Amino acid sequence: MTKKMSKSHEDYLEAIVELGGTTDNPVRSVDVAANLGVSKASVNKAIGSLKEEGLLDQPYYGDITLTEEGYEYGTAVLERHHLLFEFLTKGLNIDAEVADREACLMEHAISDESFEKWLAYIKKLKL
Repeated sequence: MTKKMSKSHEDYLEAIVELGGTTDNPVRSVDVAANLGVSKASVNKAIGSLKEEGLLDQPYYGDITLTEEGYEYGTAVLERHHLLFEFLTKGLNIDAEVADREACLMEHAISDESFEKWLAYIKKLKL
């Protein structure tokens, strides 16, 4: 990943990736709001910040598309979430609802270096 950003902004990128977010599949602000359980005003504020960072594009009141960098960042966050969720549920037998909530917290807190070392360790266990 590139420069680490706030948990909130990572959540927005992750949600946009989940919803599509590509030029072939743009996303509406209202769908991002519904996905994250936030107001459309909150989405608009975050979209403005992410647009300034060069992570997404949105024409005036148009649909949202991620830039290449935004898509890569959002995909990396989503992948972390999926891998942590899988470890918590399958490896540690934690309830799916709890694992989902905790994977979301962990995906933002762990450094890239620690995550890569954890991932290498997990891969060794599966051999």
